[in-house]
Amino acid sequence: MTEMKWYNEPATWNEQAGVICVNASAKTDFWQKTHYNFIRDNGNFYYQEVKGNFTVEVKVIGNYQALYDQAGLMIRENENIWLKCGIEYVEEVQNVSVVVTRDYSDWSVVPLLQPSNALWLRLERRVETVEVQYSLDGKNYQMLRLAYLTLAEIVQVGLMCASPQGDGFSVVFEDFRITQS
Repeated sequence: MTEMKWYNEPATWNEQAGVICVNASAKTDFWQKTHYNFIRDNGNFYYQEVKGNFTVEVKVIGNYQALYDQAGLMIRENENIWLKCGIEYVEEVQNVSVVVTRDYSDWSVVPLLQPSNALWLRLERRVETVEVQYSLDGKNYQMLRLAYLTLAEIVQVGLMCASPQGDGFSVVFEDFRITQS
């Protein structure tokens, strides 16, 4: 696997035998303008650069505590063009969440009626399109979103977490893999 690097490295994290444990930094987020009229680009993002089409997958186990605590996958061209998805904790409910940003962020959520111990995510990039899929058991996936993102040939792909309102939280990423197609 290509060497990964941090954008906004958290104070505490480790990687051992394919398991990446992170303490999301306090008061961090990725967001551009829409609705809240603020810009945040200080979330934790552990990534590698990927060229062309690919599929990226991961299992996420988070100890969500504060409003908007979030963890999952991210595909990023720059601070104005990116997609993040995963669990976002809102009013004590875990939501499967996708934010697509092309200068302005949008946000879609599906509340989980019963909190899940883990969430499996799969993103498939085909040229400019990204399909977001999730699973509660690691076997049965359903599509959450199909979005236009970018025509850029090379994008940053990896693990994202943030704690916009909180003091941070712990998250474990397992079985992270990128498959070129």
